[in-house]
Amino acid sequence: MNQGETEMAEKIPSPDAGRGKILLMVGGGIAAVKIPELIRRLRDAGFELQIILTKAGRQFVTPLSLSSLAGQKIYENLFSLTDEAEMGHIRLSRESDLILVAPATADMMAKMAVGLADDLASTCLLAANKPIALAPSMNSQMWLHPATQANLATLRGRGVAVIAPGSGDLACGEVGVGRMAEVPDIVAFCQTILAGGDKPLRGKRALVTSGPTVEKIDPVRFISNRSSGKQGHAIAAALVAAGAEVTLVTGPVALPPPPGAIVIPIESAAEMLAACEAVLQRSAIDIGVYVAAVSDWRVAEIFSAKIKKEKSAGGTVVPPQLRLEETPDILAHVGQHRQRPHLLIGFAAETENLIANAAAKRTRKNCDWIVANQVGGAGDAVDDRVGGVFGRDHNQIHLVKASGHDAWPVMSKTAVAARLVAEIVRFFRG
Repeated sequence: MNQGETEMAEKIPSPDAGRGKILLMVGGGIAAVKIPELIRRLRDAGFELQIILTKAGRQFVTPLSLSSLAGQKIYENLFSLTDEAEMGHIRLSRESDLILVAPATADMMAKMAVGLADDLASTCLLAANKPIALAPSMNSQMWLHPATQANLATLRGRGVAVIAPGSGDLACGEVGVGRMAEVPDIVAFCQTILAGGDKPLRGKRALVTSGPTVEKIDPVRFISNRSSGKQGHAIAAALVAAGAEVTLVTGPVALPPPPGAIVIPIESAAEMLAACEAVLQRSAIDIGVYVAAVSDWRVAEIFSAKIKKEKSAGGTVVPPQLRLEETPDILAHVGQHRQRPHLLIGFAAETENLIANAAAKRTRKNCDWIVANQVGGAGDAVDDRVGGVFGRDHNQIHLVKASGHDAWPVMSKTAVAARLVAEIVRFFRG
């Protein structure tokens, strides 16, 4: 698949996508230039839109361009006599199924946190009784400022969903976190929220594993792999957003914990198995998603001191003799557990025969689904976003079930997580 075909594939909405009413509030920021594309993608996914354009947002996009794309009137003025004769700020918030603020600026988030209502957007937000999602966009120092983070925590505590900003080059010329999430990720996030209501997985318990495991050799060396934990953490975050009670068991990663998840940090495969066992024993788990890249091997005996180089009589270095043994097979253990999750999903990272190996793994491990992706060898570099997979931000997967497999287009790991959660929602809705 070339890049053009990949971009086209991402435009195709998934089954049952969209079909809801979104009130889109366009904030002021350079990321507002992405809003025309967001409108087009949301409409392609089946959403009906109404749009509020803030005074600051008007500096980046025009009412005419947004109206042409949305096929709707654009609302701007709180004191429009016609609109307010009908109590427009109440009507707009009541008629929507979801309120999406994109880009959500630091100013808008601050207004929401303290309850200010000095324009149409902030008034609608204060009057809202529907789910609210924010797609923040700002300079990295503004995003990391304690005031912004405090406002963010306040809003999350009130149930506001946040589509986390990405990292990279910013419009100000700096590099860091603060880029508004990519358009496909925002669309997928909206699909997840509206898949079955505000919190379609409310009352469900989920157990997710993520990241690599680390098997010690001596105090300074270990056996591990290249897993970054990005996919597992994204799935945990998407499950939280859908209302599930999520426990995340994770190996060492350089990622913040998903807000709202119970996080259990571990290092070794044995520790991961023990943590999963404790969770399964404590309460019934509805959804198990085993994403972690568990090391297959560990040394039979860990050296208590650092292994020193030794030389032979001829002066050449003699490598140490390490005896390896297999680590616990966590997924197979859970597949046969008397407290097996109602829906058990495993991951398969393959270098060849992707579908055949994934299907065999599904049967062997007693899983309901396997999420398969190619991580090396022929076919790995689907495009420059996916090559290598481990540590990258994009992925291309095949969802393997007993009934067959479904190939998904290349998309960000956040979008993969949202689409997988939408599949989980459909599973429980029957």
